[in-house]
Amino acid sequence: MNPPTNLTDSQYDAVIGRCRDIFVKKVQDYGTSWRVLRPSSLTDQIFIKAQRIRTIEQNAERKVSDTVEDEFIGIINYALIALIQLKLDEKAPIHMDAAEALRHYNEGATEVKHLMEAKNHDYGEAWRDMRTSSFTDLILVKLLRIKQIEENNGQTLISEGVASHYMDMVNYAVFALIQMSEN
Repeated sequence: MNPPTNLTDSQYDAVIGRCRDIFVKKVQDYGTSWRVLRPSSLTDQIFIKAQRIRTIEQNAERKVSDTVEDEFIGIINYALIALIQLKLDEKAPIHMDAAEALRHYNEGATEVKHLMEAKNHDYGEAWRDMRTSSFTDLILVKLLRIKQIEENNGQTLISEGVASHYMDMVNYAVFALIQMSEN
């Protein structure tokens, strides 16, 4: 039997809170230097993290100290940054104050959570019965789809745009982190 959705809600908020804390600290350290990244660069950054998770899942040996959890957090934060970048005009200033950056982050996180709640309702929390490694594979599929859409100059015939894929990646990474915390 699946846990009640209020458990999912609190677990989800805890993961996003942890990611938000890291985002805030990095904005304090580096400012909004991420604003110079083009969408394709963000896609590649997320791809690197997802590929590293998959490599770790397949090989026991690792030579870099960052954990799988750190990489999933990175995926969440870079995907939320990508959603911010998609909403901001490309002529918007690179530098924004920390409060504005956090406002954009929170708006994106709230929108993604609403998507999770709608899908969770329709799918009955099926993600709880999935393997964590499947989330990695689904993130990689989403990244390859985004790369193809980027190669097509953002044009799709019947598919959703890139924003929906970034949103799904956030949710998959959150689900993976929830599962990892339960094991």
